[in-house]
Amino acid sequence: MENKRYAYVLVSDEKYWNRLCSRNQKSKGISAFVRKNQVAPKQANQLLFYVKKPVTQIRGTADFIERSVDNYKVQWKKFGKETCFENFDEYAKFVEGREKVTIIRFKNLMELPNPQPKEVTFNILGSMQWFRGKYVSLETAKQLTT
Repeated sequence: MENKRYAYVLVSDEKYWNRLCSRNQKSKGISAFVRKNQVAPKQANQLLFYVKKPVTQIRGTADFIERSVDNYKVQWKKFGKETCFENFDEYAKFVEGREKVTIIRFKNLMELPNPQPKEVTFNILGSMQWFRGKYVSLETAKQLTT
């Protein structure tokens, strides 16, 4: 039976995607993706990074480690150095006053050398309007990344 929750598609702004890639090239360790809400994977093997406008493509993959939901200050103390944010003030501005945030930890971030055209991504995933992330099977993950 196919694992329909093999990978999780995360949505990122281009600005934060570029920062994650830059940080990854310098550190090569564990990184953390910050979500303002609790829509995030609980279990997955892989993460797929969908970079929204103007790119609108799956731009990279990573190995999922864990999800953590907690008070935004607690999250910063635990994982702040793994995020793409320069300091606590920038992070606090990003979370926009939300008390709880989600941290998605991952390793082995890889940029895709030849991302699928956005039309292919839309055909596979369907409408991206109001898209906040979703689980996909191994087969679908392969279609999106090769």
